[in-house]
Amino acid sequence: MPHNKQNRAVIDIDAQLLGDISELIQDKSDNLLKNILADIYPADIALIIDNLTEDEGLHLFQLLDEETSPEVLPELGDYHRDYILEHLSSLELSEIVGEMDSDDATDIIGDLEQDKAMDVLEKMEDEDSSEVKELLNFDENTAGGIMQKEFVIVKITDSIAKAVLIIREEAPDNEHLYHVWVTDESGKLVGIVSLKKIIVALDTPAVIMADIMSTEVISVDTYTDQEEVASIMRKYDLVSIPVVDANERVVGKISFDDIADIMEEEFSEDVAKIVGSDAEELESKSPFQIAWLRLPWVLITLGIEFCAGIVISYYDETLTKVILLASFMPIISAISGNTGLQAAAITVRALATGHASLSTWWVPVKRSVQTSIIIGAACGAVIGTIAGFWGGKFLFGVLVGFSMFISINISGFVGASVPMLSKKLGFDPALTAGPFETAFQDVVGITIFLSLATFLMKWLL
Repeated sequence: MPHNKQNRAVIDIDAQLLGDISELIQDKSDNLLKNILADIYPADIALIIDNLTEDEGLHLFQLLDEETSPEVLPELGDYHRDYILEHLSSLELSEIVGEMDSDDATDIIGDLEQDKAMDVLEKMEDEDSSEVKELLNFDENTAGGIMQKEFVIVKITDSIAKAVLIIREEAPDNEHLYHVWVTDESGKLVGIVSLKKIIVALDTPAVIMADIMSTEVISVDTYTDQEEVASIMRKYDLVSIPVVDANERVVGKISFDDIADIMEEEFSEDVAKIVGSDAEELESKSPFQIAWLRLPWVLITLGIEFCAGIVISYYDETLTKVILLASFMPIISAISGNTGLQAAAITVRALATGHASLSTWWVPVKRSVQTSIIIGAACGAVIGTIAGFWGGKFLFGVLVGFSMFISINISGFVGASVPMLSKKLGFDPALTAGPFETAFQDVVGITIFLSLATFLMKWLL
């Protein structure tokens, strides 16, 4: 490489830099571009490419050296990565993918069309190809789908000296090496040893792993959902976790950097689903695709809101007698719907991070109801006071304030409980916490308000 990695600088990707790079690309100043790229971290190079046109991004990527391109490709956004994958030959891709960690290589191969993927796998070295093929057999959202094959295991009877030799041999392929896992003679996982313990024990090279290992090793199987893996690693502060098969043999490793990406991805997906959209719509979808994605949710919401219209028409006699009621319906509907959506979003996030579980479902629901009581009382008092002065009748203010209080509490309960119920039934909680639930809470708020108004009408007239 023309520059040492230690000389790379953290830079701000601004319009001026992007404009300069784009101009250099147009001028075919490849040598100058290579010198610039050599001083930039792969993540920043990926960000630059994502903000260029497709052809400019491809040209810049092709200027990267064989050590940097495997680091940049996984960092790219879907749109530019797909474009680059489409325009690189199978031979070029096999060389790039062969330098990646097995989990990143699997993600890239999985994005290719089947014929091209098979061609790339055939051109890779046998060991790398077999690892990728194995990982492709797992669902991409499971531990098996996100694990990497680069890990170090030692036998329970191995000495410190032998363990050091194994680590030295395997270390070049392990970017994040903090522990080695210990297996018995049959290959079953039985313990874990940190590198710190091994280093401390170097002056007693005859000591075996059984003497220094910890038997309290936490692992996941290949079919564990990636969200559960993230929850386990966060709960126990793990920097890496072994993945085992049905026979408890170590088949892979998941590191904290992979989990950080997954947590960000899951959070983005949950937020997008809550509003009836897609986490990658701004990055990789056309306006038509975005509209097609959102339209079903909008139509479902429209259908539910029609129910609100039916409810209003059913109580038209009440509205005719006290027309001022119509002025408060949208306020109660909006506030109760917003409260329910907040409760739903918090519950969905708590489920995703492991702070809430189905076994203790009543805890977040109880907290949500307690919060809703406080919010409902405050909002009910405010709007009730205003309504009392506006309508000129104390009981009218009581009606509006009480309706607001009840609507907010029901919305808070529904908002917290529906994601739990969805999780229990096997649905994605985020899908039921969006437009559908908001529209449902609008209908509930209007129904409660008009029902109470009809019931108390004899005191209002």
